Amino acid sequence: TSENKGDFITMKVKYEDRQKQKVIAITTDTIVVGVDIAKNYQWARFVDFRGIEHDRALKFKNSRGGFETILARIREICKKENFAKAVVGMEPTGHYWKAFANWLEKQDGIKVVLVNPYATKQAKELDDNSQTKSDKKDALTIAKLVKDGRYFELYLPHDVYAELRGLSTTRTGLNKRKNALKNTITAVMDEYFPEYEEVFKCPLSGKASRHILKTCPFPKFILELGEDGVTDEIKKAVKKTVGRKKAAQLIETAKESIGVDYGEEAAGLKLRLMLEELELLEKQTEELEGQMADALHQTDYADFLLSIKGIGIVTLAACLGELGDPTRFEDSRQMSRMAGYNLVEDSSGKNKSGTKISKRGRKNLRCVLYQMALTMVATNDEMKQLYHYLKTREKAPLRKMQALIVVSKKILALIHTLAKKKENYDPGKVFGHVRREQMKAAA
Repeated sequence: TSENKGDFITMKVKYEDRQKQKVIAITTDTIVVGVDIAKNYQWARFVDFRGIEHDRALKFKNSRGGFETILARIREICKKENFAKAVVGMEPTGHYWKAFANWLEKQDGIKVVLVNPYATKQAKELDDNSQTKSDKKDALTIAKLVKDGRYFELYLPHDVYAELRGLSTTRTGLNKRKNALKNTITAVMDEYFPEYEEVFKCPLSGKASRHILKTCPFPKFILELGEDGVTDEIKKAVKKTVGRKKAAQLIETAKESIGVDYGEEAAGLKLRLMLEELELLEKQTEELEGQMADALHQTDYADFLLSIKGIGIVTLAACLGELGDPTRFEDSRQMSRMAGYNLVEDSSGKNKSGTKISKRGRKNLRCVLYQMALTMVATNDEMKQLYHYLKTREKAPLRKMQALIVVSKKILALIHTLAKKKENYDPGKVFGHVRREQMKAAA
């Protein structure tokens, strides 16, 4: 759409300006160091602003002694070749880079930057026209990308945002493990008692269902207990009058089950162990989300951002954990780019393509924003109005997912504005005059 094209052109101009500034920052008195990170040993290469290599490649250990070795080499080259400053570039792959970057950041005269691993992969054949990959070669590729300004600034939060990021990452891991367990439990029940969901529509959400799954999950065990025995088991979990009714329903369903009738003891044990693990993970998640709420309220912006109707404590904490301090961004478009919402196109000559999001950003941030957008289009009047307008406008209406992405970007804009201005949410200021007139005309 023309609206998306406008955003694309604006972001392209801003990107080119930032790119120019990065190139200008690498001056004649700058030594650029490219480092290829690994678990045990790193390789470093040293180039000037023209890409000419200085001194020999250095292999150093991933330890304090190794860090001091490369720092000494950088100091030596600077003194010998009259370089006034040093820029060290590395790829943010895995987690091994963090200790080295954190240590370097504390050294005087050293600037640490990061290079996109995808850029390294694409550029590694430029010098020798060979697909050969080695740590030594990659270090030189990284150094040359940095001297061309193809890097981004390092951000290592050392305050409450570091806590939020750690908690958010842990919560993501817990949720993945819970989902994996739920899928495996469902698979076991589909094999041994596929009709179980006819009795309990949401097998893992109710206390009675979970207790049955632990004690008598399959037709063999249910029929052995009989209606009275199953009723007693249900009453151990919930004290309701529906126990006998559910027991009778289970008995009738078990009699007609097409589930397999072998290995029930082993499958039952597996099921019980998985349910116990799931309950432990749910308890850990509850504790973790409590800590996320405490950490969120230690930020300077919690009250302002929570004034946005539809934003929850846990999702906001997870969002700030991924973003860091929102006021460090000059514009909310930078936050959108970090999430991978920046628009890209594939056009050549007379062939003009549409635009789409790049998805080259924080996947977890996009997931959190998607959850926030889903909630807000249901509970926030302004976001609901925007969502409806985007899907139903006469010119270039958007599909559901496209509209949710626009809402997600609007959420980022709100977070950035309210944090910068330290103001509470005001429905009257959400949209500018043009957008209000567009939605009014479409209503």
